[in-house]
Amino acid sequence: MKEPRSSRRQHNVPTVSDVAARAGVSPMTVSRVINDKGSVRAATRERVEEAIAALNYAPNTAARMLAGGEDMRIGVLHTNPSFFYFSEFLVGCLDQASRQTVQIVIEKCETGTEIAAIEHLTRGRIDGIILPPPLCDSALVLEALHERGIPVVAISTGRAPGWALSVSIDDRQAAYDMTRHLGDLGHRRIGFITGAPDQTASAERLEGYRTALVDLDLPATDALVADGLFTYRSGLDATERLLDLPEPPSAIFAANDDMAAAAIAVAHRRGLDVPRDLAVVGFDDSALATTIWPELTTIRQPVTDMARMAVELLVEALRLDKSAAPGEVAEPHVQIGYALIRRQSDAPPRAG
Repeated sequence: MKEPRSSRRQHNVPTVSDVAARAGVSPMTVSRVINDKGSVRAATRERVEEAIAALNYAPNTAARMLAGGEDMRIGVLHTNPSFFYFSEFLVGCLDQASRQTVQIVIEKCETGTEIAAIEHLTRGRIDGIILPPPLCDSALVLEALHERGIPVVAISTGRAPGWALSVSIDDRQAAYDMTRHLGDLGHRRIGFITGAPDQTASAERLEGYRTALVDLDLPATDALVADGLFTYRSGLDATERLLDLPEPPSAIFAANDDMAAAAIAVAHRRGLDVPRDLAVVGFDDSALATTIWPELTTIRQPVTDMARMAVELLVEALRLDKSAAPGEVAEPHVQIGYALIRRQSDAPPRAG
């Protein structure tokens, strides 16, 4: 029977977690220093060794177990503007955590508070961290976590650092497929609303759109591309710009469902029939896609499954006493399948 955590502390014997807390790193980093495994920066190693000396910590076989018999604690650091996306993401994290004796600790941050959020999140024992977009692409956040020796899984990034794990879909091919779908319906002017410029998924989806237009021999002018930020508000503004063109598009492909929903709202306000006057398609297949009218044709990005996989990957790395780096787990960079889901928001353009 596992001894209660409070009873263990009564013995006043320092643990790996105590050393980690004093050094400001994760228990995983302490384990790597003790066992001389993995890559630990010199400054981080020095902090750990100083903490070991200050606490008079004596490693033994039991203490070398990463979690010391305790449940793993995985942090989720987020600042996602889409409620629908993040809700599905949390469902996946919590579901997988319940299967693997893992505690999920959630920390939200805003632009400019990333380091403070990391410090708050790691003040207690955190064995690893999952980064959904947009923080998956934040050089500041990734560098700070690497400096602290904390294993990371980045979600939906096209450029995971070499030391981190990642879970994604093929955003470029998915956007290519959706653009081809609109072209095959007969649309010749297809507008695109981009995502946030600081996210690699945005660039991948834009590239897929542009490549498909070239293959379809369709116009690929900058005028048909409107900047968005993955937010509903930005989708409204982008759609207005596209529909105000001298020759507006007959179809709009938005880089996420929030912006696609905004495009449909603008079309309705202008008295346009969706999909006969304007076809609108999105990306993600969030809950929003089936709560608007008409229901949205979109790319199904299995966000819940991606979150489950992120927890599974991190647990595998932690239990193997690895640094969550490529080559140290079976599949460090997992790409999950997607699907084009057709509903009522797309159709061939109106004749004439």
